[in-house]
Amino acid sequence: MNLHPFGSTDLRVSPLCLGTMQFGWTADEAASFAVLDAFVAAGGNFLDTADIYSAWVPGHAGGESEEIIGRWLRARGNRERLVVATKLRGKMWDGADGEGLSRAHVERAAEDSLRRLQVDTIDLYQCHYPDLNTPVEETLRAFDALVRAGKVRYIGLSNYASMHLEEALRAADEASLPRAVSLQPHYNLVHRSEYEDALAALCARERIAVIPYSPLAAGFLTGKYRKGQKLPESERAGRAKSYLTDQGMAVLDTLDGVAAARGATVASVALAWLLAKPAIAAPIIGANSVAQLADLLPAAELRLSDGEVASMDAASAGL
Repeated sequence: MNLHPFGSTDLRVSPLCLGTMQFGWTADEAASFAVLDAFVAAGGNFLDTADIYSAWVPGHAGGESEEIIGRWLRARGNRERLVVATKLRGKMWDGADGEGLSRAHVERAAEDSLRRLQVDTIDLYQCHYPDLNTPVEETLRAFDALVRAGKVRYIGLSNYASMHLEEALRAADEASLPRAVSLQPHYNLVHRSEYEDALAALCARERIAVIPYSPLAAGFLTGKYRKGQKLPESERAGRAKSYLTDQGMAVLDTLDGVAAARGATVASVALAWLLAKPAIAAPIIGANSVAQLADLLPAAELRLSDGEVASMDAASAGL
C-alpha cells in the first residue's frame, strides 16, 4: 500500500486502517497477531483501537484490544513504522471510568492507554463520543497538556455531529488549543446521510481527515448476506439483516456488477467507493482472520471510474 498524508498533519498513513474491536472478542490473541502481521506485510501502517474494546464481553473491563496490540508491538519491535490511534470513552459510560471528557478523566485514560499499548506516544488520540456535560475547552486543555508532554501527537473525534464538530473547532481556534485533525463517522454505501448531509462539506473545508467506521455495514457489503439465504454465524448478523431491503439488494446488485467487471471482491469495491470520496483518508476495516483480511486488502489499489462511482451513488441514494 502507498502511504499518503493524513489531513493537515505530518502523519502518512495507508489507505486502509485496521480496526481492532474484535481483538480479544471474536479473535483471540493468536488470531489477532496473525491479522496484524498480515496487514503490515501488505503495507498497512495504521491501527485503530479504543479503551472500551471489549467491555461488553462478560468478564472483560475494556482495554483488552489495546493490551493485545501492546504485546504485539513489543514482540515485533516495529512501533516506529506504525500510526497508532486509540479512543477514550466520551459520553457517560457505566462503570468506574464513566467520567466523560473531564480533564481528570482524559489525563487518567491517556495514561492507562499508554500503559496498555506499551508506547510512549499515541499518534492519534480520539474522543469516542462527545460529552455534553463537560465544557469543550476543558477537554481541549487536557489534550493540550498531553500534546505538550509528548504523550499525544494529534487529537481526533468520533461520532460527532456537525454542530459539535464545529463547536470543538471554534473553541480550539479561540483559545489557541489543539484542533481535531480527524473525524471517525459511521459511513458506508447503505448508511450515507448521517455523514453526507452536513459533515462531509465541513470536513472537506476544514481539512479534517475522515476515517469511516463500519465501512462494510456490519458485513452486509461483503455480499455474504442475501435475501432467502440463511444468515452467516456472526456477532454482527442482526445488524446486517436490517439492510436486507429492496434498496439494499439493489446496492449489492450494483456492487456485484462492478466486482465482476474488475475481478475484485464485493467488499473491496465497497471500500474503494469510500476511498473515491473527498476527505476520506482510510476506511477502518476489521478481520477475525487472515483470510477475511485478504478479501479487503485489494481495495487499497482499486481505483474506480467516475461511472462506477456514479452507479453506486445512484443505487444507494437516500440511504
